[in-house]
Amino acid sequence: MNGPLRLGIAGVGTVGAGVIQMLERSSAAMAQWQIPEIRISAVCARDRAKKRDVDISAFEWFDDPIELAKDDKIDVFVELIGGEDGAAKEAVETALKCGKHVVTANKALLAHHAVELASIAEEKNVALNFEAAIAGGIPIVKTMRESLLGNRITRVYGILNGTCNYILTRMQAEEREFADVLREAQEAGYAEADPAFDIGGHDTAHKLALLTTLAFGTVTSFDSIYLEGIERISSADIEAADELGYRIKLLGVALATESGIEQRVHPTMVEKHSAIAEVDGVTNCVAVDGDFVGDVMLVGMGAGAGPTASSVISDIVDIARGIILPPLIRPVAALLPIKRARMRAHAGGYYIRLSVADRPGSFAAIAGRMAEQNISLKSIVQRPPAGEISRRPGNRPTDKPMPVVMITHDTTEAAIQKAFALIEQDGHVQEPPQMIRIEKL
Repeated sequence: MNGPLRLGIAGVGTVGAGVIQMLERSSAAMAQWQIPEIRISAVCARDRAKKRDVDISAFEWFDDPIELAKDDKIDVFVELIGGEDGAAKEAVETALKCGKHVVTANKALLAHHAVELASIAEEKNVALNFEAAIAGGIPIVKTMRESLLGNRITRVYGILNGTCNYILTRMQAEEREFADVLREAQEAGYAEADPAFDIGGHDTAHKLALLTTLAFGTVTSFDSIYLEGIERISSADIEAADELGYRIKLLGVALATESGIEQRVHPTMVEKHSAIAEVDGVTNCVAVDGDFVGDVMLVGMGAGAGPTASSVISDIVDIARGIILPPLIRPVAALLPIKRARMRAHAGGYYIRLSVADRPGSFAAIAGRMAEQNISLKSIVQRPPAGEISRRPGNRPTDKPMPVVMITHDTTEAAIQKAFALIEQDGHVQEPPQMIRIEKL
């Protein structure tokens, strides 16, 4: 490469400012490391007059990211706008078609359009790097693209959303309800004013879609992911999990099975002394199971200006060094169509919590419905509602709901859902049943 590598940065918010600061601070060190000079030529954002933590006056200003993507004075288009469509998608497409390298932190864009964009990048022989799009500062893309090549990956999983992990950690540590901790997380800036994207599991699913493609060489398919958020997790579930020896985490899991690729995002019970159970607060982790390397787990900050900017800079440095790899590890032409795995027995069993009417026959009827679906119960605990004193012998049932917690042996989700439908039809439960998978990690 002759001359400096020239950057055009679209989006000068928290992450964009972090990228500028990191480049300014590390330029001397990069020269010592014999990395070709990296220079910011132009920037683009919604509001030029907005007060920022960095000085952008020395850079050429663009109002339109698409015009920046076309500009002949940049070699790399750094997309930090966000969003799966609109200006972000059009600008990235434009940059790639103009023969410019692209670095992006946009997980939503790639979860829906990775194959299309990677195809353009391959055709133009340019980079499409996205380390920052999955788990912030954790270098999982580089690990899978480079360090784990030669392994047959059987499973990839992790805690991929710091907001959810923060909420579940606080609920556990402080014995508080979901809504209370969510409100505090919003006040602290860990959760958005509209938190649905995070707590509903969508953010985790975007990242899992990309990890699935990298791990198994399949076409990226966000719509193939089973999706369940943490909105229904209560303090009763957290308490029961603790007594049973578990912690509850929102996990993204993708694994190869005989019938296809299983992709799922949902609350999960993991053994409390396992490594993943100890990943608390806003921290993320990603684990990969390979046939030669075994189980590799990377833990670190999954969001924020510093960690995300670190991954963006790593991608830019690769380009400066002339490292241009297929974006999705395999060439697009070699990607396999996604084959969704059929329903199968869950190897870890299930936690079930029912709010059962306290009257004769209810408990026996529920156990009978479970047996009809060949669901074997490992343990059953009937718990009085919090703060309620047990009735003395001889008192009549009150018909008040009693929490009943069950742990099953391996069974299928289809069997459990059928049993739930029959139990609700019988009128023995007074609120929707709660079910959480128990994962063997």
